[in-house]
Amino acid sequence: MKNNNTSHNPASWYQRITRSAGIVSFFTVLSRIFGLIRDMVIAKYFGATGVADAFFVAFRIPNLLRRLFAEGSLTIAFIPVFTEYLKKHSKEEAFLLARVIFTLVSVILVVLSILGILLSPWIVRIQAYGFGASGFKYELCVLLTRITFPYIFFISLVALFMGILNSLRHFSAPSAAPIFLNLGIIGSTIWLSPRLSQPIVGVAIGVIIGGVLQVLLQLPWLYRFGISLMPKWMPQHPAVKRIGRLMLPAIFGSAIYQFNQFINTLLASFLEDGSISWLYYADRLVQFPLGVFAIAVGTALLPSLSSQAIENQMERFTQTLNYFLKMVLFISISSLTGLIVIGKPIIQLFFERGAFTPHSTDMTYLALIYYSLGLWAFSGLRIMINAFYSLQDTLTPVKISALTFAINLALGLILMGPMKHSGLALALSISSSIQLLILMAMLKKRLKAWSIGWIFGDALKYVLASALMGFILHILYKKMLLLEIFSGTLRTTGMIFLLIITGVVIYFLFTTLLGANPFKFPPGKKIDR
Repeated sequence: MKNNNTSHNPASWYQRITRSAGIVSFFTVLSRIFGLIRDMVIAKYFGATGVADAFFVAFRIPNLLRRLFAEGSLTIAFIPVFTEYLKKHSKEEAFLLARVIFTLVSVILVVLSILGILLSPWIVRIQAYGFGASGFKYELCVLLTRITFPYIFFISLVALFMGILNSLRHFSAPSAAPIFLNLGIIGSTIWLSPRLSQPIVGVAIGVIIGGVLQVLLQLPWLYRFGISLMPKWMPQHPAVKRIGRLMLPAIFGSAIYQFNQFINTLLASFLEDGSISWLYYADRLVQFPLGVFAIAVGTALLPSLSSQAIENQMERFTQTLNYFLKMVLFISISSLTGLIVIGKPIIQLFFERGAFTPHSTDMTYLALIYYSLGLWAFSGLRIMINAFYSLQDTLTPVKISALTFAINLALGLILMGPMKHSGLALALSISSSIQLLILMAMLKKRLKAWSIGWIFGDALKYVLASALMGFILHILYKKMLLLEIFSGTLRTTGMIFLLIITGVVIYFLFTTLLGANPFKFPPGKKIDR
């Protein structure tokens, strides 16, 4: 096994992961920007209407499967095993494993896509029971589901390619892939939709175009690393059973957020028209900081944690986990405060035009407030779940997920009466917070030497600094509303920009004064191998 000076220095290890996370973050920012443009275009043409609800339900189904069978289980189950083959066997054996999994997954995905198309009427009845079993909205949703369902084939291949490339410490191409999905949807919405008798169908076709583009982007990099995609049918390969054993519980455990969103969509289908769309647009805004920071760090962190676990470097494992968990909490706690304080003008800037009315803005902002309360938990879960999977333990997360799934369902049923769609958002935030805290307690029980007290201590300082920041930003926001220097989009853009810059400066100032530096390396002695 290779030995070098960098491997002895924990700081260098953190810096390498941070650089990888930076690459993922950069492309994720671009993806989120194009994602916002995509949602702005959809909002302009279709607003928060019954037609838009039908598309978001149809698009959520392959997205759910993407979390279940692609990013949520296949990648997480594949990376630790593939990394072990790279570390303990040979590159040739690891690349053979990649061919075997590619062949097996492709066959499964073709069958799954065909079944999804055939069973779309029943899938829609389950996902959006409130649409009924007939009528325009139901029939349209079935059609859109049939068009978008094959997206699971393309995105699952992208997820497998991502696992291969990330294990080889290449992050740029997989991270850039979602940009092409957004480009496909934007292009189809603008140029194809107006030419169709049912314009929303053009948006669904854009999903498939984006999926094809995402796959094509990965191919040159796979060939550059010497990965062959020539089919190799070896279902008896010993690693296949191991990956399957890790993947089965991960199908539920790693995708609990999407499962809960599935429940929210189901319950929202019983509420007034627009409820599903309001939740969707609010979730998209929460996904921006979540994707840019938490998902980026989690993506870069999994291969490194897997390597540390395989080499039994548990002290370095816990230090690495602490450092990046603390960093994610630092960012997410301030982000949730910012979204609560200035969420409404952000929604106005991005979505309020065309068919998206001021009423839609108000309803989306309500959902955003309650989704934002759980941002710290959504972010922390990305790190904690990957920690368990790097230890090749997928059973513990699924047990906790089953509990929190039941909590979310119960809270959703209780809160959707008095709070309507915003109650569903609050239910998800509460259940996710419970899930994170239980996972941390379970990992602490497994890793006796894991010291987490200083994380909670600094997290409290982040909450205090964030509250002070939010109070000041709220006052400034009210003052700015009274100014009439500019009007319209220019005024809103300038106001948001100034508030964000001011918030960042205030937050860094308060956290520094409180002695909560998130970028200081974890305490601990130099680690030798």
